[in-house]
Amino acid sequence: MSAPARARGGLSWRRVPAGPISLLAGAIAWELIGHLAGASFFPPLSTVIGRLAGMAASGEIFASLADSLLNLVLGFAVSLAGGLLVGVAMGRFRKVEAALGVYVYALLTAPSLVFAPIFFSLLGEGRGSIVAVVVMYAMFVMIINTASAIQSVPGHLVEMARSYGASETQILLRVMLPAAAPMIMAGVRLGVGRAVTGMINGEMFIAVVGLGRIVTQAGGRFDGAGVLAVLLVIIAIALGAVALVQAVDRKITGWVPQTSRGH
Repeated sequence: MSAPARARGGLSWRRVPAGPISLLAGAIAWELIGHLAGASFFPPLSTVIGRLAGMAASGEIFASLADSLLNLVLGFAVSLAGGLLVGVAMGRFRKVEAALGVYVYALLTAPSLVFAPIFFSLLGEGRGSIVAVVVMYAMFVMIINTASAIQSVPGHLVEMARSYGASETQILLRVMLPAAAPMIMAGVRLGVGRAVTGMINGEMFIAVVGLGRIVTQAGGRFDGAGVLAVLLVIIAIALGAVALVQAVDRKITGWVPQTSRGH
């Protein structure tokens, strides 16, 4: 093979996306291990996909998926609003950080699921309790990232804006938030992943609804294929949510050079 041909061959391999290759390798490994292990709790991927197709054909998965997505959207919306507002306040005003910082860090490090019985007793077994669990999982990491992002804005940018007569509101909206946007969006990406975890945990432990209901019922029957089928759906939700946040991130931080984004 000539050198130009080898170069063209090498270039074509570089153009192959790594993500699909990794997914294909993982699927093959899952199928082989499932067949070789012969364990009921880890069936082959083909069996899991067959079970998922059966759930979809019966309509069971779609009704539960709609409930779960609503819980996720509501919980993440509350988390995003609270995370940005409290985070900006903590990052901009030292007194707010001194007053709230200890609580924010304590609630971030505490196991979020331990608050589930409290939410159950206060809000009952309805949607409100599940949304509250999602908020506990997702909001505090966004608060801390947002506060750190605001505090990391170079001081000379703020002083320059003041020298031109900008008000505090203009400094915040036109200088600090745009400069802090890449780091803030990194926190939002972390938050959306934690929100998916909070959604499924809340549905399983507080109110047996949505995808959590299917997982609980399948686990009670020792139905490994059913549990893993729902797990595939949950992973798809998480990947879709992260991809959506990344698309918004690219719109907001499109002015930032790729080498400065960190993703």
